[in-house]
Amino acid sequence: MNSAEEARRWLASAEEELEFARYSVDGGYGAQACFAAQQAAEKAVKALHYAEGARVVLGHSVRALIERLDPAVPALRTVVEDARTLDLYYVPTRYPNGLDEGTPAEAFSSQQAAHAIECATRVVAAAKDHLLAQDSKAERSPSRDTP
Repeated sequence: MNSAEEARRWLASAEEELEFARYSVDGGYGAQACFAAQQAAEKAVKALHYAEGARVVLGHSVRALIERLDPAVPALRTVVEDARTLDLYYVPTRYPNGLDEGTPAEAFSSQQAAHAIECATRVVAAAKDHLLAQDSKAERSPSRDTP
């Protein structure tokens, strides 16, 4: 599988995760929606790493993943604050010991989930736009195999 195909698989997974976040918040599962939103953004940014030729991408911080790409994907600079917000939802939305007290379900509201989904939507869109631009550029360039 080439890097463009792998990037598309990761982007498709990001879009599915974002849709799951929307279903979760609609069902009243704020903590799960926040986590799914974080995962959508993480997968979208990892798609860009794969598009750039990475073979393995480690890490869960959306912000750090974006910064490791910079300056390769300037469009992601506009979503760094969204990434910072989403990084806050990686652990405490899943584990009670990530909170001072209570459970994730008690700690995260549908309003927080809606905001997380907005943040993730912007990150996924920026990644998708970049990948589409790359695909378009590749289609316009002459093939090296053609004489």
